[in-house]
Amino acid sequence: MLAACAGPKYTVDDGRKVDEVLLGNIRSYGSGERAMRAAIGRAATLKDPDCSTQWELPFSVESSYNMATDDRVAWVRALGVDERLTVVGAAYNSALKIGDKIQELDGYSRENAEKMMLRLAELRDDGDPFKVKLFGGKTVTVTPLKVCRGYARLAPPATPLAQDYHWLLAVHPLEVARADLTDDEALWAVLWSEGVSEEGGARMKTYAYGTKVANTLYQLFTIASGIQGAAVAANAAVQAAQTAASSVATEVIKRQLLDQATAAATNRIRDEATGVVRKLTQAQVANAMQQAAANRGSLSGVAWVASTIFEKADAWAYARMEQLKADPLASFTLHQKLIERGLTTNSMALDPDRLNALNTLAESRGRREDVVAILQGLRPEDLQVAMADMPVASAPGAFSYESEDDPAQRLQPFARGLVDGMLNMPVQSH
Repeated sequence: MLAACAGPKYTVDDGRKVDEVLLGNIRSYGSGERAMRAAIGRAATLKDPDCSTQWELPFSVESSYNMATDDRVAWVRALGVDERLTVVGAAYNSALKIGDKIQELDGYSRENAEKMMLRLAELRDDGDPFKVKLFGGKTVTVTPLKVCRGYARLAPPATPLAQDYHWLLAVHPLEVARADLTDDEALWAVLWSEGVSEEGGARMKTYAYGTKVANTLYQLFTIASGIQGAAVAANAAVQAAQTAASSVATEVIKRQLLDQATAAATNRIRDEATGVVRKLTQAQVANAMQQAAANRGSLSGVAWVASTIFEKADAWAYARMEQLKADPLASFTLHQKLIERGLTTNSMALDPDRLNALNTLAESRGRREDVVAILQGLRPEDLQVAMADMPVASAPGAFSYESEDDPAQRLQPFARGLVDGMLNMPVQSH
């Protein structure tokens, strides 16, 4: 329903029935954005002299512009977002607060939210302070944050399964936000995304290099990943990735993983209904990590290249967590929460190789028993033994710039992934 008043009309919640799944996804997205944007503010204090840099905003926005009416109502109900640029996440020192609605950006104002987002991206990437006028008349000064390259973003609520790992941007599936991220866990996700760029950027650029960023769907996505255009693109990318993944695993392996996932979901629903909190057995943990390994093995396009350096990204992020006086074992707590909830189709749930590499790093810091405690008494080396006879190898194949299984050889817009596809999708900027 649109508010009946003079001037532009913005959606209000009229109490209608909306898609409950979408509503839940939007709420998860909101909680994730709040945690991630605060973490981006913390990451900006790193000031690493050796990393490639880019500019970030100390806040994030969303808009329901161009969405179907029912979906616009869902966004208002879940997060208070209407057609205007609405702040949904903010760093601790941000001049803009959650719920603020933006009217002007350095004197620029349009009813078209996508044009406003493109202007916001331009102001961000200039790196200079700029004025933001809010509906209600208040004007504040925003100063972009200099951070290490590698944006961290969540998948659109309308396409929660989307994931991609690129030297410019890591897109995490929405299930990561469902782990109820702590401050340090959100910081781990942000720094890990930067680590993928720092440790794998050269390799990914050689594989697929694109330079045009301005006035593309990619640029809009870095401002607001929940917008309608991003959801449409993400849906196409998910379908392309699923097609690619189907050629990777054998039918036997796919059936086993599906059976494991179905059983885990059934048990989880039963336990939630009865209020039972169960400690996962070693076999259950091994199965969950096997699914994480299968997810890593199914990545395609540029993300396939990125997957070959995930251990290096882990080590990069671990060291930066220490520099920021955060707890690097947040990597293990986030992993544990995800597998306990059966959320393994993401890069924050660790496969055995990554778990062992991170555990070795933690051991070198004298934190072996802390890791075991987080893993509910299970030792990484025991999990490795338990998984030795499982059908899906967690180790990625040897890297080469050409692969007969590489779906990027096929002619489709998202063959190299969501980010690469969006870089080739221009949008109007005037």
